[in-house]
Amino acid sequence: MESNFEKLNVYKKAIDLSDEAYSLTKSFPKEEIFGLTSQMRRATVSIALNLAEGSVRTKKEFCRYIDISRGSGFESIAILEISLRQKYITDEQYKDFRGKITGILKMLSGLKKSLKA
Repeated sequence: MESNFEKLNVYKKAIDLSDEAYSLTKSFPKEEIFGLTSQMRRATVSIALNLAEGSVRTKKEFCRYIDISRGSGFESIAILEISLRQKYITDEQYKDFRGKITGILKMLSGLKKSLKA
C-alpha cells in the first residue's frame, strides 16, 4: 500500500536526487567521506525524509517540514558550489544537478502554497 507522500511527484524527484547524489559523490576523494560526501548525501536525503515525516502531521506542521526540506535543498546547492570549486565535479555536472535541485525547490514552494489555499 502506497502512503500519501509516496504519491507526491516532489517526493519521487527527491528520491531520484538522492540516488544521483550518491552516484555523484562516489568519485569524491576518500578524504571527503566524512566531509562533503556525507554532507551532500545527508542534505539530499533530508529533502525526502522531511516530506515523508511531515505528511502525517497537520497542514501547518507539514508546511514547516516543507520549509525544512527547502532548507536542505539550499544546503545542497552550497555543497554543490564547494564541490565545483574544489574540482570534484564538472561544470556540466554542476549545472545538471543544480537544475534538478532548483526544480525540486519550486515544487516544494508550490506544495506549500497548495496547503495554505
